[in-house]
Amino acid sequence: MYIRHTKMRIYIYVANFDIAHLDHLHVEKIDNTSSPSHKGIQMITKSTSSLVLLLPTCIATVAPLQAHAVQKGTLDKIAASRTITLGVRDSSPPFSYLDDKQSYIGYSIDLCMKVVSAVQKQLGASSLSVKMQPVTSSTRIPLLANGTIDLECGSTTNNEDRQKQVSFAPTTFVTSNRLLSKKTANIKTLADLKGKTLVATAGTTNIKQVTQLNADKSLGINILASKDIGEGFLMVETGRAVAYSLDDVVLAALAANSKSPDDYRISAEAMSFEPYGIVLRKDDPEFKKAVDAAITAVFRSGEINRIYAKWFQAAIPPKGINMNWPMTPQLQKAIAHPTDSADPEVYK
Repeated sequence: MYIRHTKMRIYIYVANFDIAHLDHLHVEKIDNTSSPSHKGIQMITKSTSSLVLLLPTCIATVAPLQAHAVQKGTLDKIAASRTITLGVRDSSPPFSYLDDKQSYIGYSIDLCMKVVSAVQKQLGASSLSVKMQPVTSSTRIPLLANGTIDLECGSTTNNEDRQKQVSFAPTTFVTSNRLLSKKTANIKTLADLKGKTLVATAGTTNIKQVTQLNADKSLGINILASKDIGEGFLMVETGRAVAYSLDDVVLAALAANSKSPDDYRISAEAMSFEPYGIVLRKDDPEFKKAVDAAITAVFRSGEINRIYAKWFQAAIPPKGINMNWPMTPQLQKAIAHPTDSADPEVYK
């Protein structure tokens, strides 16, 4: 281990050591090297209100630092391990979900597998192992940041707040935030929920938006946070909540695959306009270039039309439901002119 203490930073160089979590500086195994130029060395800078390093011969305290970590790029990581890890969802049909055989399938997973094939070709690897790692709305970004997953293949909205933490591939879907409720509840707008109970999933843009609208309009809505999409729908199904705020296409899939599809209604009122994209770590330009090129190639070849029709305009597992959800003009525009913009105005 090589340590260099400057005025504003402590640099710790550790050969052949991967840091998975930076919430606490905790080194369980250290391989010694005589110089920070040693092959495979990583630089880690830890930020805290008061960083104290306890060593056998010294104690050093430094001022607050900006959190920063430089690790091997994702392409190098994949090349070394011959494994790529995809973050997937258990219950976000038709984007990413478990079928009746407990296999992960969906539109976003198919697109991620196109990226896997392109990366394998770029690396000249004879094969790559693909690991499916379940994530939720709350864990997907932290698991990307700490290196547990390499791509998130679900139904994640690309917005300016998230772009501060992660990067997005070109937009692969465009959706709106709407309300799902039972027809008997007669809910057509958010205002109809005044004094009632609404559920939205923790960690989503949907819960952030309805919470703000609830406060701005003094609606007095009791907002519950579900841990995942399946639990959110169950709350409406069982009467714990009157309505569910979520992206319209996901709501349509949940209703279509429910026990009684005709019992549900999706509001005509759209509260937002949001692009989806595959998510990857921030500040990894080589990997982003590879991912963007793979998705753009799917667009330009026209293969995107086959993949889209497979999941939105044909019978899908496990119940053989056809969502009959045509490609919107907004998505057609994004495919014709690939963009990773978080600005909703770009898609109008």
